[in-house]
Amino acid sequence: MALNLKPIAGTSNRVIVEPAAAEEKTASGLYIPDTAKEKPSKGTVVSVSEEDSEGKKPSVKVGDVVLYGKYGGTELPYNGKDYLIMRETDIYAIEA
Repeated sequence: MALNLKPIAGTSNRVIVEPAAAEEKTASGLYIPDTAKEKPSKGTVVSVSEEDSEGKKPSVKVGDVVLYGKYGGTELPYNGKDYLIMRETDIYAIEA
């Protein structure tokens, strides 16, 4: 699912991520109240910059499921949905 936004790289490649939904239940089946839900640290890449100022292309691609830091990225509301825009270096792993 490509987003009609393209991040501008600058000094580091930029990535737009759609965060995964917060967990509703624990593994044992207990429901988590809204006040106790943690901010997700997993999401799907929906857009990437072409290349940074040094000509390096990003190693993630649209559709990759990535893991990032709890406070990684900047919130970006767009067309009624919430996204995160972050540097590619803020991504810790790509889910295989």
